[in-house]
Amino acid sequence: QVQLVESGGGLVQPGGSLRLSCAASGRTSSSYVGWFRQAPGKEREFVAAISWSYDSPYYGAPAQGRFTITRDNTKKASYLQMNRLEPEDTAVYYCAASMGITDSITNQNNYQFWGQGTQVIVSS
Repeated sequence: QVQLVESGGGLVQPGGSLRLSCAASGRTSSSYVGWFRQAPGKEREFVAAISWSYDSPYYGAPAQGRFTITRDNTKKASYLQMNRLEPEDTAVYYCAASMGITDSITNQNNYQFWGQGTQVIVSS
């Protein structure tokens, strides 16, 4: 099994920043690691993803120009740096691992392992 644990969430004012971390353990032979989020009353939304082999980050629309995804193969960790946060960014953020992408990197069905999520609240 692959275990994923998110951390770094919390309460931040609009315009502020947060850095989320995703620590992996167990069998970590996945191809991609991604970040999704789910706000109250809304569907789960793709945020960003990156390959463990190539430095080729991919971002969803909400992340463009504001968020940066990175990974550390030695530490088996992925990070999501979030800047200029807005109230609309309030959500539970999930880390996910994919063994292989069959259609789209943004499709959550391609990710087999999920963390429990970390809460991000952007409010003044």
